[in-house]
Amino acid sequence: MTARPLRLLVLPVAVLVAGCSDRPHVVLYVSADDHVARPIVRAFERQSGIRVDMVGDTEQRKTTGLANRLLAERDNPQADVFWSSEVFHTIRLAGHGVFAGHDSAVAGDRPAVFRDPGHLWHGFGARARVIVYAPDRVEPEHVPRTWMGLTDERFRGRIVMADPRFGTTGGHLAAMKVFWAGLAGMSYYEAFLMGLADNRVRLLPGGNAGVVRAVADGEADLGLTDTDDVWAAVAAGHNVRHVYPRHAIDGVSGGGTLLIPNTVARVANGPNPQPAAALIDFLLSDQVERMLAESTSHNIPVRAAIAAEFPEYAVPDPLEVNLSRVAALMPGAIDQAMRLLDDRDAP
Repeated sequence: MTARPLRLLVLPVAVLVAGCSDRPHVVLYVSADDHVARPIVRAFERQSGIRVDMVGDTEQRKTTGLANRLLAERDNPQADVFWSSEVFHTIRLAGHGVFAGHDSAVAGDRPAVFRDPGHLWHGFGARARVIVYAPDRVEPEHVPRTWMGLTDERFRGRIVMADPRFGTTGGHLAAMKVFWAGLAGMSYYEAFLMGLADNRVRLLPGGNAGVVRAVADGEADLGLTDTDDVWAAVAAGHNVRHVYPRHAIDGVSGGGTLLIPNTVARVANGPNPQPAAALIDFLLSDQVERMLAESTSHNIPVRAAIAAEFPEYAVPDPLEVNLSRVAALMPGAIDQAMRLLDDRDAP
């Protein structure tokens, strides 16, 4: 008769100890800049009580490194959620079966271009691909208004771009190839690359941030980059500006500026599916879209209602291009660019 009450007293203590040591947690692979991602992750931890173990990569490798890691771990997943700062590697990983579908109650009102039809990934907070320039060295009337304008010989030796094998540059080159193929034929992309080669464009290893630094420091006058890196440089007091170049001349519908959203996806068979679902829903919330817009990156909200709150970051004329087609052609577009541009012996 005495043993039974003893067991009843001991059991609740054991459950309490287990509950303290087994706090819910989720493993997040994230390629967004740490100073942007960390406040958002900390907000989720405070509001949910779920611990987030963040795993990133170097500035140079970022999305590419994490994408390769996810592929290598596909049969033994270590991550639960992938937050990528771009969309093209995400689409490629989805095609390799790395992700599982996630139906989110907060994801349905974003444009179809920013979500996978099978709910394998969802887009939020976008950046625009822009030309950064030094206003004290590039006359206003000479600032290129189209990407092909960078092939003007007046810019010879004055242009930098990031190594396209890493970051958003490779996806942008593939988007150019896809859009221009439908507009003017496959040779137009090669003509653009050859024009950059003739202008002795320099490939930099430091990513898009390195491109902006080179322009700010006077090592170059123009560069191909993302809006977040330009905004960060302006906030730091550097004298740089940017334009939203079109991929086609004025009057061509859908030929404007490329937007690259952040994306989030649930890793198939990840070890913590329920906390993963909660984190994904949080990242797709209005709160996070506002946090990204208000951050130093000034990401562009993809929801129309939230975007209306931040008109200063709006891109009025986005490029219309099939993102899945871009992802499929990205390796070939990068290889082609490296063959034509990566000539270290160029004068």
